[in-house]
Amino acid sequence: MKNAVLGFGFDDYLSPFTWRYASDEMRNVFSERNRRLAWRKIWVALASAQCKAGLVSKIELADIEAHAKQIDIARSLAIEEETRHDVVAEVKAFAEQCKIGGGKIHLGATSMDVVDNADALASLQALEITRSRLFALLACFKKKIDYYAGTPCIGFTHLQPAEPTTVGYRFAFYAQSLLEDFEWVDWWTRNFKAKGFKGATGTSAGYAALLAGTKTRPAEFEKLVLDELGLRAFDVTNQTAPRRQDYAVLCALASVAQDVHKFAFDVRFLQTPAYGEWSESFGSKQVGSSAMPFKRNPVTCEKICSLARFVAALPQVAWSNTALSGLERTLDDSANKRLIVPEAFLATDEILVSSLKVLDGLVVDSKAIARNLEKYGEFAATEPLLMALVKKGANRQEMHEVIRDCSMKAWESVQKGERNPLRELLTKEKRVAKFLRASEVERAMDARSHVGDAAQRARDFAKALGQKLVEAKKKA
Repeated sequence: MKNAVLGFGFDDYLSPFTWRYASDEMRNVFSERNRRLAWRKIWVALASAQCKAGLVSKIELADIEAHAKQIDIARSLAIEEETRHDVVAEVKAFAEQCKIGGGKIHLGATSMDVVDNADALASLQALEITRSRLFALLACFKKKIDYYAGTPCIGFTHLQPAEPTTVGYRFAFYAQSLLEDFEWVDWWTRNFKAKGFKGATGTSAGYAALLAGTKTRPAEFEKLVLDELGLRAFDVTNQTAPRRQDYAVLCALASVAQDVHKFAFDVRFLQTPAYGEWSESFGSKQVGSSAMPFKRNPVTCEKICSLARFVAALPQVAWSNTALSGLERTLDDSANKRLIVPEAFLATDEILVSSLKVLDGLVVDSKAIARNLEKYGEFAATEPLLMALVKKGANRQEMHEVIRDCSMKAWESVQKGERNPLRELLTKEKRVAKFLRASEVERAMDARSHVGDAAQRARDFAKALGQKLVEAKKKA
């Protein structure tokens, strides 16, 4: 099936972001139609400011405004075949529609006064969507933290059983990082800047010449246009806005990607049958493998991790666009910027939408958690046992070796699939019995209580997170 205007269809290469990944909302932001509507919005704002300066008549302005939304991409592309310049082609297509005011469209402007400011409008829209996605994800994390704050589970370091933690405390770790990401993205929604209207090299020379003889200075003219567009601009630019801003925003998106990757990677780890504590929800008709009907793969988390790697690679391109732009501007950023900025936002959008689905539907298997805690928790509980022994007068180094010997014997049993015998070994160990009764050893080795203040920290964080989300909602 072919697109009636552009001729694109499933016989052609299509980006996965065209139809597979990201939301319609985010795709619309970076659609060609939205891009050209933004260009025309800028031309209307320019004409409006020029009307106030006495350079465009009210009749001409009304004509330009009347046709601003009548996008004709097919006509513009036909003109571009001749001009080989997309902005000029759109100017001509727009001017053809405006029989009265067409001759004043793009007056005094250079292409990047249009393109860069339109890109700023798109980035601000995309940042708002990203912010809302992060807000929803954090709200879901808060619920999970509150619910599981006191649920003990075995911790893992080096991908090996370690001291216990709580499920809620683990959730709080992910949310803490994502809260920082939210605050970074939120900052950009309020501080992202456009190029403004400063002409071919950023000096406003063209506007100064145009405005000569009027009562309007270039800086005042620029403010009139920016106010109508709802944009803030850099004080100093060259032909473009400083490209380092793209780098900074892509770094913020890469940070979001890395922190969601951490969560998704851990879900994949805990979904392995050896542990089985967490798993993605699985649809009744979902297929895990074309060859192995029994498979229940964590495919959404794998997709998240895959796209996160992609987002992480994009800031390097933006870095080069900043560092390698010669003097007042070279054009070698233009082609890749059409790719890296939209696709960074689109990929991040898919990552966040998918991660919310995973978290909201996450299956937390309490029986598997309890089983693993029972199986491995006694190893972790040797730390409080060691401290209890030293408090009773034992030599720390000697007791460490005693516990290590018993632990190695217990590991052999566990690896054979047998019940963990560590508690019995230590209870019967004469060198331990010199300092602690069997009941004291039993009490010291209750792994469920060896989680420190994790539960309270998780609850405190969830409370603080909730307050920040309330404040953020008011500010939005």
